[in-house]
Order: sequence, then structure tokens, then C-alpha cells
Amino acid sequence: MADQEKDQESRAEEFLQVFKKGAEFTTDLLKENERLRYQNLQIEEQLKILNSSAGEGAPSEELLKKIKKLEDEKTEIINRIKRVEEENIDFANRYVEIENENNMLANLYIASYQLHSTLDFKEVLQVILEIVINLIGAEEFSILLLDEKTTKLEAVASEGLSNSEIPSFELGEGIVGEMAKTGDNYFIDELAGYERDFNHPLVCIPLKIKEHVIGVIVIYKLLVQKEKFNDVDYELFTLLAGHAATAIFSSKLYTDSERKLNTIQGFIDLMTK
Repeated sequence: MADQEKDQESRAEEFLQVFKKGAEFTTDLLKENERLRYQNLQIEEQLKILNSSAGEGAPSEELLKKIKKLEDEKTEIINRIKRVEEENIDFANRYVEIENENNMLANLYIASYQLHSTLDFKEVLQVILEIVINLIGAEEFSILLLDEKTTKLEAVASEGLSNSEIPSFELGEGIVGEMAKTGDNYFIDELAGYERDFNHPLVCIPLKIKEHVIGVIVIYKLLVQKEKFNDVDYELFTLLAGHAATAIFSSKLYTDSERKLNTIQGFIDLMTK
């Protein structure tokens, strides 16, 4: 748990450093662009003066050389301005991407705190559903947990579907069962034209505590505005799987222990009456 938090803090710090460097680089580009434009205006003024002088009589060879030199400098500056502007546009796009990634990472931090703020099993499942809807943009999906006795994956919570619609999967059976067995993430190759198939989901993310898989999150449909997965989504899937698994495991242990304690307490009360 502590290692996961340290890893999250490290990732956030990396994003923050890139974000700061990006802001500084953008400022430098704008200053360079302004300097080049000013230099270009100065050259244009000099060219006007020289052309005006040349118009009064036959231009000397020296004057022609100056004009040619200034024309070359002007061309070079214009080309440099274009390059700077292209770099500025490219970096502005990357700046927006990083800002979005930072926002998503911040949202994940908030979500992870929500996950670990309760030991109620049903509340934990509800928080996970909300995270997958809001951060991933999924419309139809389910959380399946592994029954260690039967080695089957059973739906315990769903969105856009009922638990009874989701089939159970044997460990190692099909894509869902295989991902639960290996602990690997699965993403469909092509989103376009996909139709819901319980045996072939869009996404299957194992819920792992270290290398031990306790269940999976399977996604069958994305929200309309979600046309594809971004790079940050794959990062979110991995981070979410770890936090969700820990929260589910902890809440189940707590719920089971509370149930046993209540049973024991009821037995003691019965015996003492």
C-alpha cells in the first residue's frame, strides 16, 4: 500500500516537472517569436531606405550587396519565425495533453481516497462504478470477483447491465478467465463497429494485489463522447486496478469479520440468558 502511494506521488511529481518546464518553454518561444518579428521589421525599414536611395540614381555595387544581404537575412528570419511558430503550436498541443493528464491524475487521487475512506463493501463497489464512468467514460461494464472455492468469476456490481446478464467465467476460460489467470490487461484492437459480446469485452482489467488476482473489471460499451482510449486511459486502468483491488479486499475482510463477530456475540448473548 505504501509502495503504491509512493509510486503515485512519484508519477505526480514527474507530471508536475514536465508541466513546469512546458510553461517555461512556451514563454521562451513567445519571447523568441517577438524578438524575430521585431528584427524583421527593422530589416524591412532598412530595405525601404536602401531602395529609396537606389531609386535616386544608379545603385552602387556596395549598395546592391547590402540590399542582397538584408534580403537574405529577412528570408532567414521569416523561416525562423515559421519554425518557432510550428514548435509553439506543437508544444501548445502537448501542453494541453499534459494538463489533461494532470487533471485526470488529480481525479484519480481523489477517487483513490474515496475508495479507501470506507470499509463498507457495497460502498466500495459503488465508488468503483463511479470512477469507471467518470474517469474512463464507460457506459456498460461489470466488476467480477473470483470465488476461490469454485474458481469462478461472478458479477458483483454492474453499470448499464444487471448482474444476472453477466455470465460467470471459469478461471482460464475465454478472454475474461484468461486475463484473471495471467493478470494481464486486455484491450480490443479496434473499437469501431464493436457490438457487445460478453465473451469478448472491449476491455478486461484484472484486479490485483501484487500478483494475486481477486477479480476483473470488464467493459462492454463506452459513452457516446468517448470515441477511443487515450494514452492516459491505459495508465488509469493500471492504477485503478491496484487501488480498487486493495479496497475490495479490505472491505470484504472487514465485512466478513464483522459478520463473524456478530454471530459470536449473538451466540454468547444466547448462552448467557
